[in-house]
Amino acid sequence: MSVQVVTLELRRWLVEQKQSGQPDEAIVAAMVTSGWRRATALAALASVADVQPPPAPAPIAAMPEPALADGANALRVQGREVAVLAAVTRPRVVVFGGLLDAQECAELIELAAERLARSETVTPASGGSEISPARTSDGMFFARGENALIARIEARIAALLNWPVERGEGLQVLRYRPGAEYKPHYDYFDPREAGTPSILRRGGQRLGSLVMYLNTPARGGATTFPDAGFEVKAVRGNAAFFSYARPDPDTLTLHGGAPVIEGEKWVATKWLREGRFD
Repeated sequence: MSVQVVTLELRRWLVEQKQSGQPDEAIVAAMVTSGWRRATALAALASVADVQPPPAPAPIAAMPEPALADGANALRVQGREVAVLAAVTRPRVVVFGGLLDAQECAELIELAAERLARSETVTPASGGSEISPARTSDGMFFARGENALIARIEARIAALLNWPVERGEGLQVLRYRPGAEYKPHYDYFDPREAGTPSILRRGGQRLGSLVMYLNTPARGGATTFPDAGFEVKAVRGNAAFFSYARPDPDTLTLHGGAPVIEGEKWVATKWLREGRFD
């Protein structure tokens, strides 16, 4: 029987698994699947038994949140009545009706259309961004306050969610053609990734997301929350807000954009940051 040597590289891998919070049995099972004898795997794991996973990040004290404490079914914002269609505590999701009017939706689509490019996703390891097969939309960003329309919508969002305009990223507009989707993901920046510290220097952690629907696809295109068994239909003028008080899967904010089956889907997304985003 050949001798299986516990190398320095294996010990490093074991430490990484422990620090990421993987259960011991899952680590052993992965080693056995890779060809390690169970006895060797158990002995190797015992050699790093004193390694503990980092504590969960503490919840952030101040959070963006609409004023729903009195059970309001609608909120008056900038002279506009915004309906509260649904509210979920965990995950924290609020669905709004009539946040944007038809003209605003049409203008956003028209202004964004000529500036679209293939959407990219943040690369956690480096802090940069890249094209990913998980996200098959086209998109663009408006600078904050870029024109009167953007400034008006941003002020409305700030009033609705009780969060300063300067603590928001620029508005992003996305177009999903038939078959396009965004596979389930988290919007916060994972504190365990090497590139996260460089991202957080500009505005701190993301705390919330607002997805505004600029049209109604014929079929498909819902915003899904797989861990909660909940989805929000894409209806023109409506919006889905969700927040995450700590960058942790326990917030249940895993979400995605379901494939568009027929027609196109246009959305405008606003991400809210912990601090000023410049």
